[in-house]
Amino acid sequence: MTMPREMRRKDRAIGPDEALRILREGVFGVLSTVSAQGQPYGAPLHYCLLDGAIYFHCAPEGRKLDNLAHDPRVSFCVVGSHQVLPEQFSTRYESVVVQGRASEAIGVEKHRALEGLIDKYSAQFRTQGLDYIAKLGHKTRVFKISLDAVSGKRRAA
Repeated sequence: MTMPREMRRKDRAIGPDEALRILREGVFGVLSTVSAQGQPYGAPLHYCLLDGAIYFHCAPEGRKLDNLAHDPRVSFCVVGSHQVLPEQFSTRYESVVVQGRASEAIGVEKHRALEGLIDKYSAQFRTQGLDYIAKLGHKTRVFKISLDAVSGKRRAA
């Protein structure tokens, strides 16, 4: 994992451990891809962080997958805690941007990622979630995003 080009507001930069914490705890992220025609596309999605990679599931076909087939390079953004400060015309926030490559997870890796999603979003229904995966897991695709470069920022005050 590397840090991308130099951040403009170095005073707001956070370290890799904190960036990974935000990725682990985030509720959703925005996956950005580009089409064969050069059109950008951002899709909000649920995800989980496992073994230093981001995993997400999706339908068997669609715009996101068309774009990934054209170019697997992606950007993924997560906003953690945030609070609008109207009197200061500003916001308290923490965020992380990942640059990486998406590749399809299959077999054991796919199943493990689906379990990771159940554990993150529906832990209290894990047994039912595992049944759901067993019955319908074949109808979904799972992708892994490598963490080639990660940068995080925070504005605390």
